[in-house]
Amino acid sequence: MDIIKLIPNKVPELYLESEHISPDIFAGKSNQQIGELNVHMGNQTYKLSEFFTIEGKAGATAAETKIVFAGDASKIKYIGMKMTAGEIEIQGNADMYVGAWMGGGRIVVKGNVDSFAGIAMTGGELIIDGNAKNYIGAAYRGDWRGMQGGKIIVKGDVGSDVGSNINGGTIEIGGNADVHLATHADGGKIIVKGIAKGRVGGQMVKGEIYLGGVERMMPSYKYDHEEEVELDGKKMNFKVYYGDLGERHGKRKGEIIYGKIFLASDSVKTDANKPEVKPEHKGKLTDKQIAQLKEEFKAKEPTVQEVRTYIIDTFGFDLKPMPISRLIESMKR
Repeated sequence: MDIIKLIPNKVPELYLESEHISPDIFAGKSNQQIGELNVHMGNQTYKLSEFFTIEGKAGATAAETKIVFAGDASKIKYIGMKMTAGEIEIQGNADMYVGAWMGGGRIVVKGNVDSFAGIAMTGGELIIDGNAKNYIGAAYRGDWRGMQGGKIIVKGDVGSDVGSNINGGTIEIGGNADVHLATHADGGKIIVKGIAKGRVGGQMVKGEIYLGGVERMMPSYKYDHEEEVELDGKKMNFKVYYGDLGERHGKRKGEIIYGKIFLASDSVKTDANKPEVKPEHKGKLTDKQIAQLKEEFKAKEPTVQEVRTYIIDTFGFDLKPMPISRLIESMKR
């Protein structure tokens, strides 16, 4: 495999949009031709050679080409966009859209990445040694097709909305995940070895999520059974939850297809004072609990969502909006 190296020689004032930094586009070109490729900063167009010294040579095909980004790319967007083969190695941090719409090949980032890495990717492998921000492996804004294939590995922590609209492929997170993991998921697999914050799997239709721990399980997921699963060559016991029960689900051979959340049996909650939320509560609040609610909201007129959240966080169960509305009216009297 031939190696071509990009060495930054000028720091952009703003951010460079560099969708041409890809083995598919570099392949078969001379260094001079590569240097003449366009990059954009704001509403201005520049040549790649104005920001990078180019060394080595590109291969005859994308599969024979490896691009080494020798320096910090924290102000460079779209590296590896739509690439189908070959390799890219970024020896530092990178900005947004690394590996966006990626179809094949391999990208390794030795540092952190910003948001939208690997969005809508269909194949290949994206490895991030550090942390990643939001919407990793998600859908592009306004689209319903998130990650459909390939693999994303983030060795550190991730931000919110990771795997939103995921349809296939695997996202593996070595650290913790922020809120809204796998919203609208319709397939694929997400593994979080650390702890995920709340709202995991909201409006999930199918797919699998494996969690080392969770701050709070959504009430629309129902515990079903315990299961032994092998991950990374190690057998672990998980509590299996089905959901999202509030979504429509298809059938296969007469059985309803649900999304599954696998919660490690030995997981540790981050806040031991908060009770686990029960998905259903058929009873009523006690007089003591109602008195506590009145005291909490005596100085304002709460919304249904505010009262609902307080009941979940304080009493450990959920109520439907209509009973909460009646409860709010009674509190005014």
